Amino acid sequence: MFYRVQDVTPLADYRLQVRFMNGETKQYDVKPLFDEWEAFKALTHTAGLFEQVRVDAHGYGVCWNDDIDLECNELYERGIAVTA
Repeated sequence: MFYRVQDVTPLADYRLQVRFMNGETKQYDVKPLFDEWEAFKALTHTAGLFEQVRVDAHGYGVCWNDDIDLECNELYERGIAVTA
């Protein structure tokens, strides 16, 4: 099952607020990826890049450019639920 993304908002401290098509909203911390994947370090070195995050085609993830993206299930499964 895919937890498709409807909307994404960049937050302070390299976090994303992700709203899914099933109505749930979660926050995802991108910082741990800086140590795991070299490409993600560009988000800290290139001014304004983190804020350019957008939903991928058909909601199957989010992306910044051709080198940096996250798939929808990663965001859903490791994200922390946001309650109103």
